Amino acid sequence: MSNWNKSSWREKPILQQPTYPDKKELDKVLDILKGYPPLVFAGEARKLKKSLCEVAKGRAFLLQGGDCAESFSEFHADNIRDTFKVLLQMSVIMTYAGSLPVVKVGRLGGQFAKPRSSDTETINGKTLDSYRGDIINGVDFTKKDRTPDPERMIKAYNQSAATLNLLRAFASGGMADLREVHKWNLDFAHKSKVTKKYETLAHNIEQSLDFMAACGITSKSYKTLAETDFYTSHEALLLPYEETFTRQDSLTDEWYDTSSHMLWIGDRTRQLDGAHIEFMRGIKNPIGIKAGPSMTPDELIRLIDVLNPDNEAGRLNVIVRMGADKVGEGMPSLLKAAKREGKEIVWSCDPMHGNTIKSGNGYKTRPVEAVLREMKQFFQVHKAEGTFAGGVHLEMTGKDVTECIGGSFEIREDDLSSRYHTHCDPRLNADQSLELAFLIADTLKEARCL
Repeated sequence: MSNWNKSSWREKPILQQPTYPDKKELDKVLDILKGYPPLVFAGEARKLKKSLCEVAKGRAFLLQGGDCAESFSEFHADNIRDTFKVLLQMSVIMTYAGSLPVVKVGRLGGQFAKPRSSDTETINGKTLDSYRGDIINGVDFTKKDRTPDPERMIKAYNQSAATLNLLRAFASGGMADLREVHKWNLDFAHKSKVTKKYETLAHNIEQSLDFMAACGITSKSYKTLAETDFYTSHEALLLPYEETFTRQDSLTDEWYDTSSHMLWIGDRTRQLDGAHIEFMRGIKNPIGIKAGPSMTPDELIRLIDVLNPDNEAGRLNVIVRMGADKVGEGMPSLLKAAKREGKEIVWSCDPMHGNTIKSGNGYKTRPVEAVLREMKQFFQVHKAEGTFAGGVHLEMTGKDVTECIGGSFEIREDDLSSRYHTHCDPRLNADQSLELAFLIADTLKEARCL
């Protein structure tokens, strides 16, 4: 690490970055951000790493989910609360069935930047910069909105700080109390078989809590029943922003990116000689790396060696995102290579990004059937290879949206226009998320019974 510093990424080739028209304005904003307080603390990141070590060893499961991209226009306490509630529901479903602790990590409090397939977008003969997330530019197709504006980084920081403050309050202020398990249901989600199944599970949990209370074990006397650990994560895409929050821990002298507990590298920016790998190899946060269909076993091992040279369990999360039609063919060779080399990593499944299609009426969507199928195959491949299926990584929301087709509500292509609210990629709604949680729970229960 002697040749690494928080700015050494600037000497490497970089992809997926905006071109700011005014460098002086950019530098001014970055200087302001350098003086802002950290959003998270090094000790919290170390605690998450310790929990992820348990995931790597098959003694816990990782649930990572939230917005595809947070936005300024949809920033509201209710939206944060509802996503938090769904993640709590999913975690209790998995914990109850699998008898495993669930590590909860939100795609919240900083998930503003998005990679794009093209630097520009053309509509009716007019070409402008592509929308790269609210931290960079605006979604409206106008020159003013699409021009990258560094001031947006300050707004993103302020929104992230407010989001984290609310999440901490939810996690420790009573909402996460298992006695509230019935109240986690959202007002609109009472119509499907999935929510009825959840109500049955909630009733069983309450009966168990009644028995424990009779034995003197209550949420008042045991904080683990009343509170939960909840962490944040985002893709470390906009490196000038990430650099400003890379601070040296006063206890260990190690460097942490204090913009989030966990950061990940996308499938488009994982070049071995690239800026994103250079930046991430030096921070001590738990980190993730997306592995798409083009990832080869040799490349994976080389990336692991660079990002986790000490082979530290809990440090690195390989997030497989291949698609339902490719994961069964593409993932086994990666597992074999990592197992052969004795690599201590968390394996999680992103069943969203490889299953994106365009509907007949022009909407970008994802079939729930394909999402469920990729998740099933992820578990099957791990079972065949004798490795641990460690987690799931989702784009989902607590809002009553119609963005992914299928699922227990049987959303059809004609329904997409009803409540298609995403600024970027389609998300699972609450019912679809619970449906996936029950599938995972059944698999964890089956594994426990073997």
